[in-house]
Amino acid sequence: MSTRTVGTATITTPDLDEPGLYLANVTTLDNPRGALQDFAFTSTDLRSLELADTRLVTGRIHGLRAQQVALESLTLHGVEITGSHLGTARWSESKLTRVVIRDTKLLGATLDGLALDDVLFENCRLDYATFTKVRATGPVAFAGCVLTEATFTDCDLSGVAFSNCTLRATEFGPGRYRGTDLRGNDLATVRGIAHLAKVRIDPGQQHDLIQALVHDLDITVGDD
Repeated sequence: MSTRTVGTATITTPDLDEPGLYLANVTTLDNPRGALQDFAFTSTDLRSLELADTRLVTGRIHGLRAQQVALESLTLHGVEITGSHLGTARWSESKLTRVVIRDTKLLGATLDGLALDDVLFENCRLDYATFTKVRATGPVAFAGCVLTEATFTDCDLSGVAFSNCTLRATEFGPGRYRGTDLRGNDLATVRGIAHLAKVRIDPGQQHDLIQALVHDLDITVGDD
């Protein structure tokens, strides 16, 4: 099995190049049987992508560009999504296992009720994304991602690792963050510091958290 270690998270990733595995090219992810396995879906421009109650198992999605995306009750296992742009994505009540999402834009996405197990987001644009009730049920990492003004609410990010990410005005609302690894990120503008109990940081990040707390509490610092 292939693995990738990011901070304290070691993620088992899809091995789509193993000997004997053949991925058949497909022109749609929608299947009347509600399941698609051993597939490759590449370089497609769509006005909209809507999938519900579908299983995607062992496959590669590359170069997908969709203006509107609605995904509901999906099961992804052993899937890579790379080089894609999923515009105004709404993704809800789904389970992702051994999934890599790399070099992909999910700007302003709404991610609600996702369960993540062995999931890696790498070099993704997640600006203004809203994560609600997203649960890490296994190893999860964000590596080199941009999460400007993204919001996490009622999420369980226990043990999740963020590495070399842009967390400009990223808001961590009420939720569970025990063991969340925030080392190697600029935390000076993060919002919701009071909710980040029991996270892991480097000694040099203490000053960042003080700056963020001063902003959160609207404290004026000065001699006058």
